[in-house]
Amino acid sequence: MGKSVLFVCLGNICRSPLAEGIAKELIRKHAWDVEVDSAGTGRWHVGEAPCENSIKVAAEHGIDISSLRARQVDKEDFLNFDLLVALDDNNKADLEAMGAKNVLKLGDYGYDGLDVADPYFFDGFTGFREVYSMIDVCVQTLFKEIEYNTCISKMNTA
Repeated sequence: MGKSVLFVCLGNICRSPLAEGIAKELIRKHAWDVEVDSAGTGRWHVGEAPCENSIKVAAEHGIDISSLRARQVDKEDFLNFDLLVALDDNNKADLEAMGAKNVLKLGDYGYDGLDVADPYFFDGFTGFREVYSMIDVCVQTLFKEIEYNTCISKMNTA
């Protein structure tokens, strides 16, 4: 595939680390050549591990995100990543206001453009399971499209 994808949410401790973990597992299973990372538009949690419930829900699916550390997105990311994938409209707007041009919204890949809600503000663990399921469907759909477009591109240049 040879692409690079950056998942972006607000604090980089709940949603985007889940998307990164799911994507890395998908990449591992298919032996794709894709670089994946995650970041937040805010800086409140820089250096912190994902929140406990995100780590827990990922582990329920055999994915370990405990070693990830939050970081803030910066303008160099706009040059270093082929795709920036925002988890909601607010983060998409923030990225575009910073000058990003290649921004997609994750909910456009399986949930009719819905925002991936921030489970950090949900009451209890159920919201994390719901958010995980949504992210999983959307990441899988996005990566199938990336693979398809890469294959078509290779066919057209052959």
